[in-house]
Amino acid sequence: MRHSTLIFVVAAFALLTLSRLALAAWQWKRVRNAGGLLPLLLGGLRIDAHQIAVLAALPAFLSPLLGHFPIAATIAGYWYLIAFILLAFLEVATPPFILEYDTRPNRLFVEYLKHPREVSGMLWRGYKAALVGGFGGLALIGWGAFALFGHAQPDPQLSWWQMPLASLVILAVVILMIRGTLGHRPINPSSVAYSSDGMLNTLALNSLYNVFYAIYSMKNEKSASALYGGMDETKMHDLVLAQSGLPNPPANAEYPSLHSQPATRKTPRPLNLVIILEESLGAQYSAGLGGENLTPELDALASEAWTFTRAYATGTRSVRGLEAVVTGFLPTPAQAVLKLPRSQRGFFSLADLLGRHGYHSRFIYGGESHFDNMKGFFLGNGFKQIVDRADFVDPAFVGTWGASDEDMFNQLDRLLREDGDKPTFTLAFSVSNHSPWEYPAGRIQTDGNPATVENTVRYADWALGRFFERAKASPYWENTVFLVAADHDSRVFGASLVPVRHFHIPAVILGAGIEARRDDRLISQIDLPPTLLSLIGVDTEHPMIGHDLTRSTPGRAIMQYDNTYGYLKENDLLVLAPNKTPVQYRYTAPEDYAPVPLNPELATEALAHALWPSWAYREGRYALPGLVPEQTPSPSQAPAG
Repeated sequence: MRHSTLIFVVAAFALLTLSRLALAAWQWKRVRNAGGLLPLLLGGLRIDAHQIAVLAALPAFLSPLLGHFPIAATIAGYWYLIAFILLAFLEVATPPFILEYDTRPNRLFVEYLKHPREVSGMLWRGYKAALVGGFGGLALIGWGAFALFGHAQPDPQLSWWQMPLASLVILAVVILMIRGTLGHRPINPSSVAYSSDGMLNTLALNSLYNVFYAIYSMKNEKSASALYGGMDETKMHDLVLAQSGLPNPPANAEYPSLHSQPATRKTPRPLNLVIILEESLGAQYSAGLGGENLTPELDALASEAWTFTRAYATGTRSVRGLEAVVTGFLPTPAQAVLKLPRSQRGFFSLADLLGRHGYHSRFIYGGESHFDNMKGFFLGNGFKQIVDRADFVDPAFVGTWGASDEDMFNQLDRLLREDGDKPTFTLAFSVSNHSPWEYPAGRIQTDGNPATVENTVRYADWALGRFFERAKASPYWENTVFLVAADHDSRVFGASLVPVRHFHIPAVILGAGIEARRDDRLISQIDLPPTLLSLIGVDTEHPMIGHDLTRSTPGRAIMQYDNTYGYLKENDLLVLAPNKTPVQYRYTAPEDYAPVPLNPELATEALAHALWPSWAYREGRYALPGLVPEQTPSPSQAPAG
């Protein structure tokens, strides 16, 4: 056992160091710009020592006592074999994960394991070569690992007094390696963070550690204060309400953000509302927003719509975008509320609110709506109808993630034509613009390999344009307000703690007499739902703290990037990172970050906005008080389209 432990320690250090060197060579330009290789390697050695000690702790401690027994040596050998292959597997999986998410495997790696069919299909169709090569490399590593650990031999027996002494010495070394320091606090990712490039800070980790730490960190999901620090509740509410332009003291102390919002637009009848959330369609693809010329249809719509040129997403995942536009809820370092247990019933949503005004609310999605718990959350919070892949009749194309965008829009057009006089709220979520980049052939003129994000964006834009051609000629056009916005950008990355340019998204409102205008104000996704309520003519009461853009200007955007929080106020970017002092930059689009002295007032305002949603979720204060949510059908009973 002692011999196997020594071999494991040396082999694991070699594996992780070689992997880190290879990743650093691959990302050398960013490594060089962030200060070179040395801090990356030194931090990596500390984290690797921690992870190796965790894996080796028990057999290493027992080796002086039991190592001379053949069965104990064999068990330890196979334990080290499994541990080594696990380390290798996560390192092999790291490059494609970095390509997709610009970070080492983290909590997303674990969350996607809950959806094996979709994820396995995506990997096989979109990353076939990498998958085959990765498993081939892993097989070779496994073969070598078996040669090292598969034939473990017993150790020479120690004398009776050497056994406990050696175990105690090993225990002390293991504890020191796991703590990684003699200081008050044990090592954590912040201990080895050395640059403003978030991806490089994860290179100083190893992927198994990053996944384990993400799972461990889930204990912080109910409170941002564990990451960023606390604040007096009264002060927190004062700052949030003041920035949102809400009355203080509030009308209802139990629900401090609850307020009345009379509609600024008066209509003979409440207008229909359609929110089209476009998957991963960031501003980088829109020529009208300074990006590539890949969305001519959307850019043409923008010329006849209320167009927001400085709209920013709250996060980097679909559930975060859904959270923002459907509930108006601020982002947190926790999972989006769609997946949290306390928000599955009675949590505020546009569907619940509009249902109390006589609206029929539904969700249309080309994939399987149970993904990311969308179906459970929506049905528990006001949506009456779910129309997903199983309800689509004869779709033109079905890929890994579901029916194509044109099929989704066909469903949307059909249902809107069938609605009659009853007002409706429809949330339509596209699916095509997602790896492995699948869409029906013959729709667009492709450039190079059809299976690329650029060509898929072209297709998504084509499908959007064809829908609005039909919509403008339909009977529902004159009484329907449409919002078209992205849920988030695709492949968010960048050499900064919060890559702001990758939160920039298109957002346009059109239909039902909306006047065309270009709006250059800085806004967030959370400002869109209150604005829509005014535009459809609904006088109401709600707890959303976003601004109604028909009557006020927010001048700020809020972004959650994994555990890092960005608060952009005009051109000042305040960044909160776990267990770190806030830092401030002067931000100039698209990606110029000039460090500036910290403004304590801005830092306090940002912290209040980071803490408030965790408080509201934990305390159950983001709801319509005194109203029991109506009984909704279970997923199996929900009416189909």
